[in-house]
Amino acid sequence: MRKIVVIIFALMAAVPGFSQTSSAPTKNKKKFTVTNRAGDHFMIQLANNTLTSLPDSISSHVKGFSRSANVYVMIDKPFKANPQMSAAFGLGISTTNIYFNKMQMDISSSSAKLPFVAVDSAIRFKKYKLATSFLEVPVELRYTANPNTPNKTFKAAIGVKVATLLNAHTKGKNLLTASGGKLSDETVKISSKDYFNTTRLSVTGRVGYGNFSLFAAYGLTNVFKDGVAPPTKILQIGLTISGL
Repeated sequence: MRKIVVIIFALMAAVPGFSQTSSAPTKNKKKFTVTNRAGDHFMIQLANNTLTSLPDSISSHVKGFSRSANVYVMIDKPFKANPQMSAAFGLGISTTNIYFNKMQMDISSSSAKLPFVAVDSAIRFKKYKLATSFLEVPVELRYTANPNTPNKTFKAAIGVKVATLLNAHTKGKNLLTASGGKLSDETVKISSKDYFNTTRLSVTGRVGYGNFSLFAAYGLTNVFKDGVAPPTKILQIGLTISGL
């Protein structure tokens, strides 16, 4: 964790240096005016989550659209030598939801291994999910084809995100009998971070036009601590809405 934090702060410290780089004027070089331009200072991301490399005994119980929502406030620093390029960093919240069908996770267990319990023939919840929330620091290298009209031009970005886990919980709603009949409207929420990696490092990419872009984020660290569950990483693919 300490090494990751040092790397992120080093990247953030380098941003002002990059943005102030100057070079001798080039003949016929296109001029851009970046004063007061919209710099995608606010970003909202909506995505689908995939847990990679899960064994079939678990992945076969993952269902539906496992959605996530991310919100970031960013600082954008255009390069003086090339205003089409900029560096950005910020702070935000990332939330993920993974939905399961006829399977429950006992994250409050005292066992050395995280129990994944198939409940195909047992009393179970109609809706059951694993939810996490992270505080994230994103860093991006951005390209804007025409900085004069940032809301009407091609854009692309690559970057990294480092995050710390704020909360992890499971939530079950609407208890069913073993045969699928309604038993009660009970809702059970269990919170625990014991089985989870509390630090997440991800690589990111975005490509789009104006205020809309497609993005992908791939976790380089495992979702769960080593040895407590099958090694799995998270992949997010979705839509970014940006502006301001």
